[in-house]
Amino acid sequence: MSLNEEERKIIVGLEYEKAQAIMAQIEGLKSLGYWDNIANRLYYALFHAVSALLIHDKHAVNTHRGVVVLFGQHYVRTGIFDMADGKLYSQLQTMREKGDYNCIYQTSEEEVLPMIEPAMNLIKKIGEYIA
Repeated sequence: MSLNEEERKIIVGLEYEKAQAIMAQIEGLKSLGYWDNIANRLYYALFHAVSALLIHDKHAVNTHRGVVVLFGQHYVRTGIFDMADGKLYSQLQTMREKGDYNCIYQTSEEEVLPMIEPAMNLIKKIGEYIA
């Protein structure tokens, strides 16, 4: 799909707003101890933020895996974002998939709690980049 600049700006804004709205849900989920849900929400917040980034720079956004790969290829390997940012996004994707699709796996507080602040920081960095 080809976007004109006005459409691109609107979609980038909507994707980034979605990321921020998802992050706002995390405090309520923490109070309930829903760690699988928090991992899921963290991943999707980053997915929407990274999608905003990719769309901003005119990259095609097609699949979840493709978004992770493009982020690594165009932003982590080039030094625009840190290796730790790429690793965080990849780890959250894996954690979300295990939590959503593996009936034996339960995400723990110890696993996900340390990822909340770095995810918030990455979303802020993306926001600064696309501003």
